[in-house]
Amino acid sequence: MPGWYGKCNANGMRATTSQGYSTRCETQRSRQLPPWKLITFALGQMGWSLASFGVGNLVAYFYMPPEAAGVPLFPSFVFQGAVLGVFTIVGVVTFCGKAFESLACPLVASWSDRSRARLGRRRFFMLLGAAPLALFSLLVFVPLTSFSDPPSAAAGWANATWLAATVLLFYFFFAVYTAPYSALVAELGRDLRDRLRLSASISVAWALGYGIGTQVYQLQGALQRSGMSAVGAFQVLLAVSSASSLVLMLTPVIFIDEGRPGASPTCRTGAIRSIRIALGEPNFLRLMLTELLYWVCQTMMQLGLVFSIVTLLRLDRTIMSGLVPVMFVLSFACYFPVVKAAGKFEKKRVLLAGLLLMDCLFLLFALMGRLPVPGLLYAGAMALCASLPMAILGIIPNAIVADVAEADRVRTGESRAAMFFAIRFFADNLGMAIGSLLFASFLALGKSIEHPAGVRASSAVSCLVCLLATVVFASYDEAAVLRSLERKAKPADTAASAPGSRRASG
Repeated sequence: MPGWYGKCNANGMRATTSQGYSTRCETQRSRQLPPWKLITFALGQMGWSLASFGVGNLVAYFYMPPEAAGVPLFPSFVFQGAVLGVFTIVGVVTFCGKAFESLACPLVASWSDRSRARLGRRRFFMLLGAAPLALFSLLVFVPLTSFSDPPSAAAGWANATWLAATVLLFYFFFAVYTAPYSALVAELGRDLRDRLRLSASISVAWALGYGIGTQVYQLQGALQRSGMSAVGAFQVLLAVSSASSLVLMLTPVIFIDEGRPGASPTCRTGAIRSIRIALGEPNFLRLMLTELLYWVCQTMMQLGLVFSIVTLLRLDRTIMSGLVPVMFVLSFACYFPVVKAAGKFEKKRVLLAGLLLMDCLFLLFALMGRLPVPGLLYAGAMALCASLPMAILGIIPNAIVADVAEADRVRTGESRAAMFFAIRFFADNLGMAIGSLLFASFLALGKSIEHPAGVRASSAVSCLVCLLATVVFASYDEAAVLRSLERKAKPADTAASAPGSRRASG
């Protein structure tokens, strides 16, 4: 398989003569997506990454804050103890929110796949979802009670109800924006190389949005030193983040034109049948199970990072604002080698390597505070070790799903790209929901410097789950997907070799 599309034959076309090969290479280069379109499209990803950072990573931080010297960073807005025996309010709410998004994504995807909106079947839904998504990314963190004192029991339950309602609405509009947005990766990308470039660009954009989001820890401290309360400083920062995310999310809606020669046909099948068709592809099913397991452990790592820094390494939480950007800069440095490796070798091999490296990283998380290494040095080493697997897992899965969706279009003659990405989101979200629920439950075992058992247990479980994801993905058959994509190239090859054709005579 190496070299099958490693040079410039990204559509999988094999050259029969050196002259014909050169001609097709030049034709492909002239059809590649221009850089301005890559950047404009990626800004939308950066926008929803920024909007989702708070709800995805800061709900436990705000409503079940870590404790330093026995003092929580924020007042108690909801009940902190266990409910239903082992769960917490925050864990149940975040689980329900992600589960709700998982159900909403296929429905929105079906609407988008079958839409005939004049603005475009993808951009129309992105426009509908952008403003509410940005708004609820802020409202989740605006409890109903005053901020001066911890709320009463009744006020705490009122806040819990408000939290549940805003989280559910956030995730609904998240599905409305992201399901059609992700479908454009398959539809704007004309070939394997374009889809890989699109996946790399949106991965960079996601990381930038995430990295900007992490600055809340540093900036919150700066605003507090200027006289603002912890809650007030936190909410001001999220309001700025919400407004910025809206502008970014609207950028591709305004400037990206979906229409192009040979655009994908509208899907005519309903949601249930489209789901059955997608899940009837064994390789796609294997990939989805891998994604589900990976996001269980990845979510626990993301949620637990600030807790691990504070309770296991005994560093200040503001370290996060410097650590995460360094981690992402190092990851960006790996993007070009990852794209080159994915073009030269099978994507499967590259992704398997990323999963194995990530499993090693989770093991290092579990050993935080146990090894005779200074805390700051350990944190820096973690950032260095995370860079390569983050680059791989940020780029390759999107490109693989886009390839599978395009292979399905070649086989069936219908484009249900949004549904493939919606099912991918379903698997990811279910994994995130399970990870959020487990992490919040682990916190009940201990989340302080004196008693960090819950934080450490979440890292150990993440290591085991990631190893299981690696085993599952090992059965993915990439060659079968590429054989389907070859069928798309055969007519072009035939035309190129036909006597008197323009390409052959050139």
